[in-house]
This record gives sequence, C-alpha cells and structure tokens, in this order.
Amino acid sequence: MNMSGVLTYIAFVGVLTILVRPVGGYLLRVFSGQRTVLDPLLLPVERGIYRLTGVDPTVEMDWREYAWAFIRFGVLGAILLYLILRLQAFLPWYLPAWQTTPLTVDLSANTAVSFATTTTWQAYGGEITMSYFSQMAGLTAQNFLAGAGGLAVGFAFIRGFAHHGVNHLGNFWVDFVRALLWVLLPITVIVTPLLVWQGVPLNLNAYTLVQTLAGESHVLPQGPVAALEVIKNLGTNGGGFFNANGAHPFENPTALTNVVEMLIIIIIPAGMT
Repeated sequence: MNMSGVLTYIAFVGVLTILVRPVGGYLLRVFSGQRTVLDPLLLPVERGIYRLTGVDPTVEMDWREYAWAFIRFGVLGAILLYLILRLQAFLPWYLPAWQTTPLTVDLSANTAVSFATTTTWQAYGGEITMSYFSQMAGLTAQNFLAGAGGLAVGFAFIRGFAHHGVNHLGNFWVDFVRALLWVLLPITVIVTPLLVWQGVPLNLNAYTLVQTLAGESHVLPQGPVAALEVIKNLGTNGGGFFNANGAHPFENPTALTNVVEMLIIIIIPAGMT
C-alpha cells in the first residue's frame, strides 16, 4: 500500500468518526419524537400517512405486537415483489432482447423473500434478468421498505435494553414511517445527484450496442442505476443493478463515488452506537 492509500484510509475513518455523534444524535431525535430540521416538511406527510392507514401513533406495542407487525409487513412486501417479478414481461420497460434470464418461480421467490428480509441475496444478473420496472418498483422500493423496517427493529432492540423491565418497545408503524421519511429518503435525495454527476446512469434508455476497438459488438446496459445504488448501500444490502454489483463502473465510476458509497454503507450503523 502506498502513502496515498494510507492517507485515504485515515481520511475515511476520520470523516466517519466526526459524523458518528451528529448522525447518532439525529437518529435519537427522529426515533424519540424530538424536533428535527425536517419536521415542518415531513410532519404533515407523516400525519397524512397515519390518517390513510388508520394507524394510531400514540399506541405502544409490546415485543410480540411489534414482532407480529414486522412479520406481517415483511410477508406482504415479499408477496408484492414476487408478483412484480413474475409479471415483469407484461409490465412497462421490459426488454426481451436483453432480459434473457427467465424469472422462474424459484428465482422470483428467492429474490422476493431475500429482499423483503434485507438479506438481499443476488442469485441473478441484474442487466440480463430484471426489467427497469422490476428494478425500480420492485427491488428499489423493497430496499427502502425493508431497510426502514429493519432500522425500526434496530431501535426497538435498543429500547429493549434502555427500558429494561418495561414491556413496551414503541410502535412499529411509527418507527417505520420515521425511518423512511426522516432517514432513508433524505439521504438518498442528497447523495443520488452526486452519483449522477460522477457518471452513474439514471435513465430509461434502451441498451446501447457499440463496436469495440477489436471490431466486436458489445452491449452496454444502463437504466435507472443511481435510483437503486444509494439505497442499496444505505441499507447495507446486496442486489446491485448489475451482476458485478459495486465493481461495475456504472455503479461505482470514480474514487469519489467509491468513498461516498462506502461511507453511506457504514454511517447509520456507526451512528446507532
């Protein structure tokens, strides 16, 4: 390792160390219902979600109720994702010339359960298997939903230690909504334009057929890559847009994107300490 590499590691750890306390403090305020800078924008949205879903945010859950809500949510997410994957040939942005790997029953089920449980096991090549609709409405959406659910359970776990002897752990639906609105979506909105600026594609274009210098034909897949990339890393998930995942130059094109993507992988777990 050269000196440049050593300095990069030191700088990365330094930035992470500096961010741990403010990120942790922000997470504490979000999940304890304290005031944050995003409240004027997000509180009306939160109240609207509760009205539409019939959730009473004042109701506390014990561990059984919390776990049951989480399980029901995960099962529903898996079913919806499974249906999207099985029906992708009939949904928008399906490219039969390039999506040559069939989404069989077992592959669809494995992917749906994996993404719904945040295991995010990638038993497929994204560019030859998933349509743009499946990537966005299926995998990207499930990364947000399952990631928010997992973050909610993480804070319920922390409450279980902090409130030893107390039966209530909070409300899963409240924790889920706040994880989604106050944590995952804002970071994604901030970081995604940075990745696009650095060269990560965000489009619905058809794949591009190019001629290499050796005179051979080569297909360049693209698509709404940046939409998935941030939440994939932020939720510490696998399941990249491409088969090569973060090693693909369209997912991670520069040294800056490499540092940013590594940072967003670890910043929420570090802040939770």
